[in-house]
Amino acid sequence: MTGADERPVIIVGGGAAALSTAISLIGAGQPVMIIGKDGVGDGSTALAQGGLAAVLDPADSAEAHQLDTQTAGAGLCDPDAVRELVQAAPGAIARLATLGARFDTDRHGDWALGLEGGHSARRVVHAGGDASGAMVAATLGSAIRSAAAEGRAELVRAMVSGLLLGADGEVCGVQTVDEDGTVRQLRARAVVLATGGPGRAWPLTTNPPTATGDGLALALRAGAVARDLEFVQFHPTALDVPGPQTVLVSEAVRGEGAVLVDETGSALMVERHRLGDLAPRDVVAAAIHEHQLTGGRVWLDATMIDDFASHFPTVDRFCRAAGIVPETDPIPVRPAEHYHCGGVLADLSGRTTVRGLYAVGEVASTGVQGANRLASNSLTEALIAGERAGALLARSAGTPTEPVRSTAGDGLDRSALSALRSVVGRGIGVLRDRTGLLDALAALDGPDVPGDGTRADIETANLRLVARAIGTAALNRTESRGCHRRSDHRRTSEQWQRHQELIMTAGGDFVPSGRSAQVAA
Repeated sequence: MTGADERPVIIVGGGAAALSTAISLIGAGQPVMIIGKDGVGDGSTALAQGGLAAVLDPADSAEAHQLDTQTAGAGLCDPDAVRELVQAAPGAIARLATLGARFDTDRHGDWALGLEGGHSARRVVHAGGDASGAMVAATLGSAIRSAAAEGRAELVRAMVSGLLLGADGEVCGVQTVDEDGTVRQLRARAVVLATGGPGRAWPLTTNPPTATGDGLALALRAGAVARDLEFVQFHPTALDVPGPQTVLVSEAVRGEGAVLVDETGSALMVERHRLGDLAPRDVVAAAIHEHQLTGGRVWLDATMIDDFASHFPTVDRFCRAAGIVPETDPIPVRPAEHYHCGGVLADLSGRTTVRGLYAVGEVASTGVQGANRLASNSLTEALIAGERAGALLARSAGTPTEPVRSTAGDGLDRSALSALRSVVGRGIGVLRDRTGLLDALAALDGPDVPGDGTRADIETANLRLVARAIGTAALNRTESRGCHRRSDHRRTSEQWQRHQELIMTAGGDFVPSGRSAQVAA
């Protein structure tokens, strides 16, 4: 590398995708700076109860995993991207194990394989029953902290308020706001967005407070193409107790025999889908939501599972805190925002449509998730995309660029957040229609004001921008497909079996990209 290329790759985020990217770069001897709002380990990874999907049983096949993924994706998965994922998945999990990850084993000492919704075979590895995400975060975080202690990585706790752009629009750094309000501009050889999704835009989400759509907002302001933003997955079985952030009741609980029932005790899913309680998430979430619209409630009856607490300690702990004993009491559940299947258009190596800008994990739309994510594919994708992005960046040495402008500006008052979440919940929820979407967009209208204010103000501005983009995409797609459901267009339309690519104009509107978007070389 030349001296000009000694600027680090800046990685924004602290979850599995961010840390996997960093580990790949560090292994190649590249300078790395990781910027997290709450430090290494922030984000949704640590909360994930589901495991990592991969074909590890000789009776299973990569072809079956690919078919299951594409079936869940409702016609919008990229077959090549899915093929890359399923073929790389076993190796990604093996690499995680070499870093110290310990997965649950069966009585023979082999990794225990679980069954989750949409899968035709047992192919999901877990750790601690329902603590897989915590294990992944701890394993990767430990490796990164060791590298930082040895001077091979720099860890920064700050809020990224904007991207630095060169004369040709290429990304060459970030602008940050420290906890004390200090604004800094940090130069980079490339910037990798690994910031997770926009879950905090909804009144009920399984995501942590860090999930404020920051990466997607940064990318849109930098001119990146976003794809399939309307596909927001709602987890069907979040614990139905008061509070804006809930804990999900893992799909693996249904994989072990738990049944969704209504207030009469009748099975909810038995006649709704051939897979019953293990139907894809969009089907189950829609069934529960529609039942609740009639005034009913739904419970997950897991009383048939022996020793529930040892199988699902996280769920058991939260249930008991709410006065629910899973061995004897059905668990009240309802859908909650869980995962954004759309995002910044990128390939599985993280390349976006803007030179110098990469996106991995939930913030990216790689073609793997399609219109609906298959359970436990996301942690697997985060590991694979991170490793590939790091390897690609380690091989490349772009021409150094001088920043000429920043995408940061003024902050939006945090007091708008509560109203924003109410608007999004009403108009851009599990079930949408034209009137509700138009009302939501009207309420969210206004100039984009990215932030150099407080962290809270920046996050609110990001959420409003991303909510407008998602609402626009949802209004445009006049059909129901995957996790996008329209009560006024209930059928799937052949003419809509295509991606929707949007770009933000200088005036803040979201319009079709106007071309066949390609990732930057």
